Amino acid sequence: MSLTGIARKFFAPRWKELERHNNEAEELQRQVLSRLINRAKDTEYGRYHRFGDMKTYDDFVSSTPVNTYEELKEGIDRMRHGEADVLWPGKVKWYAKSSGTTNDKSKFIPVSKEGLKRLHYKGGSDVVAFYLRNNPQSRMFDGRGLILGGSHQPNYNVPGSLVGDLSAILIENINPLVNLVRVPSKKTALLSDFEEKRDRIAHEAINKNVTNLSGVPSWMLSVLNRVMEISGKTHLEEVWPNLEVFFHGGVAFTPYRQQYEQLITSPKMHYMETYNASEGFFGIQNDPNDKSMLLMLDYDCFYEFQEMSGASGTSEASGSIVPLWGVQPGKNYAMLITTSCGLWRYMIGDTVQFTSTNPYKFIISGRTKSFINAFGEELIVDNAEQGLAYACQQTGAQVLEYTAAPVFMDANAKCRHQWLIEFSTQPDDIQRFARLLDARLQEVNSDYEAKRYKDITLQHLEIITARPGLFNDWLKSKGKLGGQHKVPRLSNSREHIEELLHLNEE
Repeated sequence: MSLTGIARKFFAPRWKELERHNNEAEELQRQVLSRLINRAKDTEYGRYHRFGDMKTYDDFVSSTPVNTYEELKEGIDRMRHGEADVLWPGKVKWYAKSSGTTNDKSKFIPVSKEGLKRLHYKGGSDVVAFYLRNNPQSRMFDGRGLILGGSHQPNYNVPGSLVGDLSAILIENINPLVNLVRVPSKKTALLSDFEEKRDRIAHEAINKNVTNLSGVPSWMLSVLNRVMEISGKTHLEEVWPNLEVFFHGGVAFTPYRQQYEQLITSPKMHYMETYNASEGFFGIQNDPNDKSMLLMLDYDCFYEFQEMSGASGTSEASGSIVPLWGVQPGKNYAMLITTSCGLWRYMIGDTVQFTSTNPYKFIISGRTKSFINAFGEELIVDNAEQGLAYACQQTGAQVLEYTAAPVFMDANAKCRHQWLIEFSTQPDDIQRFARLLDARLQEVNSDYEAKRYKDITLQHLEIITARPGLFNDWLKSKGKLGGQHKVPRLSNSREHIEELLHLNEE
């Protein structure tokens, strides 16, 4: 029997367990909350908020405040210095340096032993379980998995404690047997210099039988392009003829899909989206024909959702907070999580929209701070992705990276959105691309359409073409090249775009 055949038998029992997501969602989530509260009742946080007296979800809500990182920062810093039983039982030795934004200010997310096992690794395992169930002919374990990771460094002077990218923490703690079926070497995977790492990964993997890829689409594409440069081949399946799947997450795949489909032309290639963050593993695309993801309900994560105010749900998370069983499809919610890493009613910063409640499936619609609402247009990332995809389809263009921000008033008292776009393939007509993008945004967002009416409030958007490599150079200047670092897509502030425009002129 092949290794994949053996793996299939290992994952088969989980397939039956996952069926509970269809009809027992509320029960699963109530069990998770009860387990987390009971586990942490003797911590400093648990004693202060009377976890030992809690019986119901309502008790939890009435005694536990909503938290951002700022509210938990002091406790996390004490944990990083080696204190035990602060937000979670015992000492937590691992901290994921959050890369959800490109701000200089970093967040350090605790990763406990339980969180590592019941949040992160469980998610990775279920991705494979779903993939094998959906693809009975798979042979993915009969070759190697190319897995991208970040780097880590010592945490203060606490013995054995490290801080770094979540991917580096996962690689550092992974079962040694996994190293038999993955590339690159652990030493290469944990290098901090992305450009050196990219080159070494390409050289180590090029002659291996790579069957599957895992990583952030933008950084993986950079590695694959280096593989193509070294090999001199036209398509990736000429290098790895048994390549069959890319497990991707971290950023939206839409801007990169066409580039991957040109690079990998094999009809047996699959793409599977995941929602994994420094704070936990939350969603899996369990149906290849449905772009929405299944919310994972039996991990060490209890979910709550706060409705975004504003007509299109972009202004701020100030609406009512409901548990999972209180959400409605189509509404834009900010997600709150309670986990076994000591995050209590934590505002993660992502916004989601549910497409179904039986089972609970969703799309990531953006970030609580990643939107443009300078003139009441309430533009969210999901709108932007739809608009760009349409404009690319109509003009033959391919977008590599982009960011957009408002121009509040120029010399002629005109207000507009300014888009800075790095194309991997230029559109046949940049002005036509801009018109198509603007028109599509009006189709998918009625608020944007209203503000664009007769150019009275908001004029036609402006596109500035970025030079090749601009966004990577900007990330590199901030020490954020590679790993899970992301370019901010939409912003009410011009801080990021001004830095990029200045760099674009150099």
